[in-house]
Amino acid sequence: MKHIEDLLKERVLVLDGAMGTMLQRYKFTEEDFRGERFKDWGHPLQGNNDLLSLTQPEAIAEVHRKYFEAGADIVETNTFSGTTIAMADYNMEPLVYELNYESARIAKKVADEFTAKNPDKPRFVAGSIGPTNKTASMSPDVNDPGFRAISFDELRIAYKQQVEALLDGGADLLLVETIFDTLNAKAALFAIEEVKEERDIDVPIMVSGTIADASGRTLSGQTAEAFLISISHIPILSVGFNCALGASQLVPHLEVLSGKTDFFVSAHPNAGLPNAFGEYDETPAQMANQIKEYLEKGLVNIVGGCCGTTPAHIKAIVEVVESYKPRKLLVEGVS
Repeated sequence: MKHIEDLLKERVLVLDGAMGTMLQRYKFTEEDFRGERFKDWGHPLQGNNDLLSLTQPEAIAEVHRKYFEAGADIVETNTFSGTTIAMADYNMEPLVYELNYESARIAKKVADEFTAKNPDKPRFVAGSIGPTNKTASMSPDVNDPGFRAISFDELRIAYKQQVEALLDGGADLLLVETIFDTLNAKAALFAIEEVKEERDIDVPIMVSGTIADASGRTLSGQTAEAFLISISHIPILSVGFNCALGASQLVPHLEVLSGKTDFFVSAHPNAGLPNAFGEYDETPAQMANQIKEYLEKGLVNIVGGCCGTTPAHIKAIVEVVESYKPRKLLVEGVS
């Protein structure tokens, strides 16, 4: 199988779209989330999408399959909340290894099916590592600005467990995504480096932050350039942005990254901004047309979709990227 770095020099790769948006279509009930195994669990489980890898594995496999059928090169595992920190909301901390392992295994099995059918278009699995529901650099209590709900070390330990399980399950690369606090991301990246060293392996790492609002900063206050600088000491595959904003709003922030990094650049925006009901109205054609601007300006190497995106959005993006060359790395541009 071709190495992903070689492919990224040849063409723009496409990441999948939203897992949550697709799972909402199944209208799973509390009983569906519980399945037989967790029918007597003493805590409500509806909304714990990661758990569906254990109780509704066929649905998870079907979502991956639909994104690959749409033309995606990379799918993300169903593990956005797959840490002991996030799973504490459901009293499911002991299940974290299994949740990540099974999610990676399901995605890898589907990826291998598609690669076998068309070896010229290898498919990859990115282990999705979300930001957790706690922040290491800000206080959740306005009356106690020095308070922290979690420490760097607690995050590192939790992320390390997730990383080990994702790799054991077959993830090809790791995606630290939707970063609103770079200190959290640094804990994840530190944990990944620990695992790489302990196992004597190399694994491609994607890093994707999220711009919180029109100020162009992350929630913890960093500009795009500051975010880039603060993670550039780690040997990563790509850096980019996802979530929070629609495709057109991301352009200036991608321009900053693209002009200042030797890493590949990624973007997987939402399907526009949410409406009054929290839903996303941007059609596949509208979104693909906006992503065309990234390609015309040579800003990206990897594109995909976040909240509100579906296989139809990904299919439209796939059709657009075929006409464009990937962004040239700065080191290539100089030579």
